[in-house]
Amino acid sequence: MTDRIYEFRVDGSLPAQAREAFCDMEVREIRPGAVLRGAVIDDAHLHGILEQLRLLGLTVVSAHPLPGTPEG
Repeated sequence: MTDRIYEFRVDGSLPAQAREAFCDMEVREIRPGAVLRGAVIDDAHLHGILEQLRLLGLTVVSAHPLPGTPEG
């Protein structure tokens, strides 16, 4: 299976201590939230990332694969 690159947009700021949970992802702070981009291995990995964001109290605005990345 080939990883797909996903982009996650969240409302709110990603706390500095939480960034290590997403160490394999690019994190960019934008107003009013943050954008995370990185490889997602499979559906379980995708759901794990979404759950981590939820546990941090962040609202996921969008989560989608970037165009041009292979289907898993």
